[in-house]
Amino acid sequence: MSNSKKLLIVESPSKAKTIEKYLEGEYTVRASVGHIRDLPKSNKQAIDIEGGFIPHYEISKGKEKVVQELQILAEKASEVMLATDPDREGEAIAWHIKELLEADKKVKAKIKRVAFHEITKEAVEEALKQPREIDTALRKAQEARRVLDRLVGYDLSGLIWKKVRYGLSAGRVQSPALRIIMEREREIRAFVPEKYFKLFGLFETKKKEKITLTCKDEPRDEKLVGRILEVGKKEDWIVKEIKESEQKRSPRAPFTTSTLQQTASSRLGYSPSRTMQLAQKLYEAGHITYMRTDSTNLAKVAQAQICSLIEKKYGKEYVEARNFKTKSKNAQEAHEAIRPTHIENMRAGTEEQERLYRLIWERTVASQMTDAKLLKTKVSANVIKTPTDFEFPDFTVVGSRVLFRGWLEADKSSAGEDLELPEIKEGEKLNLLDLTSEEKFTEPPNRYSEAGLVKELEARDIGRPSTYASIMKTLEDREYVKKENKTLFPTDVGEVVSDFLEKNFANYISDTFTAEMEDKLDEISRGEREYEKTLKDFYGPFLKEVKSKEKLEKATNLGDAPENIKCPKCGEKMIIKLSRGGKFYSCSKYPECDGALRLDGTAIEGPKETGEMCPECGEKKGKSGGGKLIIRERRDGTGTFISCSRYPKCKFIKKDEAEEAKKRTGVVCPECKKGDISERRGRFGIFYSCSNYPDCKFAIKAKPTGRICEECGSLMMEGTKTIPERCSNKACKNHNPHKKV
Repeated sequence: MSNSKKLLIVESPSKAKTIEKYLEGEYTVRASVGHIRDLPKSNKQAIDIEGGFIPHYEISKGKEKVVQELQILAEKASEVMLATDPDREGEAIAWHIKELLEADKKVKAKIKRVAFHEITKEAVEEALKQPREIDTALRKAQEARRVLDRLVGYDLSGLIWKKVRYGLSAGRVQSPALRIIMEREREIRAFVPEKYFKLFGLFETKKKEKITLTCKDEPRDEKLVGRILEVGKKEDWIVKEIKESEQKRSPRAPFTTSTLQQTASSRLGYSPSRTMQLAQKLYEAGHITYMRTDSTNLAKVAQAQICSLIEKKYGKEYVEARNFKTKSKNAQEAHEAIRPTHIENMRAGTEEQERLYRLIWERTVASQMTDAKLLKTKVSANVIKTPTDFEFPDFTVVGSRVLFRGWLEADKSSAGEDLELPEIKEGEKLNLLDLTSEEKFTEPPNRYSEAGLVKELEARDIGRPSTYASIMKTLEDREYVKKENKTLFPTDVGEVVSDFLEKNFANYISDTFTAEMEDKLDEISRGEREYEKTLKDFYGPFLKEVKSKEKLEKATNLGDAPENIKCPKCGEKMIIKLSRGGKFYSCSKYPECDGALRLDGTAIEGPKETGEMCPECGEKKGKSGGGKLIIRERRDGTGTFISCSRYPKCKFIKKDEAEEAKKRTGVVCPECKKGDISERRGRFGIFYSCSNYPDCKFAIKAKPTGRICEECGSLMMEGTKTIPERCSNKACKNHNPHKKV
């Protein structure tokens, strides 16, 4: 432990290490490791609605030791500086730390807030010279967002549990995003393709060079296509017109969070969440400015340094200092765009980080460079003797050539390919070598990629830079969407949930409502709107709306099956239902008849008795009133399981001892000391928990190795190829051992 009398608190351990090097022992630098307090899981305990939407926070699980260490250090410190991130979340974390430290009567030091947008020696030292108080308005805006999201999520998710399935969720921002995906899906389903034709002509110039021209029209009339081919093959051709025009291409603005996620997805194949993880590492190491921003501004000093580098590297004629107007009307999360902190460094970070850093470097440098100049050449040709019965269309080709590269020198990936045209003159005759047509069909609109959805959310003012990545993750984690080759497809569950919300809560998941609520939160951050009134105005009508839907039927009935689909048991018509395994056909007479079919028409076997009484309710109640154990087939076709016949009144499921034995790891549960840690499968994939569940609820994300962490005494678990083993305790530094110095 350092003997320094000053304490600086940040969020990230790696950020703490970077800053500690700059301060040369003047400060002890420690990390809160993110949020140290949060709302409890129970909504009743979390928010005092009647008292004015007052949140009641508790120390986050696993953060007790972190809080204790910060309190001990603060007791000895002459000065405490809170240097968490320069946005709403960072301001909130700083406030929570301050609250906990001030509650400790032994802490006598003054607690101040400092903020910087880049982790460089100069920026940190300058920030420490200008300490301030916690920005109450900004903190209240974060609190309003957190409380609002909890209220919406809790009440709306609770209703979805009842009407669709337990464990699903809805959210103020997540649900509008899902709605947008479903709207596009309906457009695709409703799309009726139309036939059209593309026509191509292969010609030879006077100098025996080949050139391909394409018909400017795309006719849908097959007879017209035949006529064009007939005339075109019969008549002689001539170069009708050559148009040359000089065009300029201006560079794009430096990256915001949104544009970085979009470009990293399209060029590097990184998901928004992966992009933000890598950007976070680069920021904490001092390589780039803060990565959660919707501003396109560059600091004057940084701009001068960039222009100086361009002049040295490319020449004076390439320099053009530019200021870009930020599109977002509420841009306030940070004061600058994402840029390198040291522009002279063209590379930084690990191999994966470096690819992202290079993208940021190129975009930043290019933004301060002159326009690229291109020469566009359009050649139009037609038959010499045009027909009288219809207007023969021009056949054209466009070529381009870069006259002056400008900013393309820095951002070569944006250049595209030049199409060099052969030497050709207006009025020149062309020798037709071949004239062909190709049958095509109009295509429906594309499904969203992650990058495309981020762009759409930004355009509709839904969410903020800090939330885009988490929205994507939530939609995938809840299995509302699946990603195939970067494309987002809604799942059956996602469709049912979205349809339910659109039908019953259209106002609350609309673009207008979501954008207006974001504006109100921004107004709170500027001190222009009251916290309590904002939440009260929203929650009263919202709660009333939720309660009015309590008597709705379950949303798992998705309508009638096709008329040719009949029940295999009684011959009655069937309906489409949703189960955990997806859609299936169920007899309309259920529960009187339990006939069921998969969507491919194969039968789903009904339950079969085992001859045993249910040990949970059958043995207790006797043969007359108790349930029997029956074999049920899983709806997803993955096998069978044994459960009580009285389900859902009795939810007993018999464990397959042989299968259970395979899943046991042989590691004793560290919490109850009785059960074995066993493999389990949940909504979010495989995890490992105590075999004595629900009496013991100990669980970790990966398979335990059987070793104990030397640092905190928790179980060690399997990691990745680069980190073979890590601590299961998130608050322990061995959870991310690669961050060690």
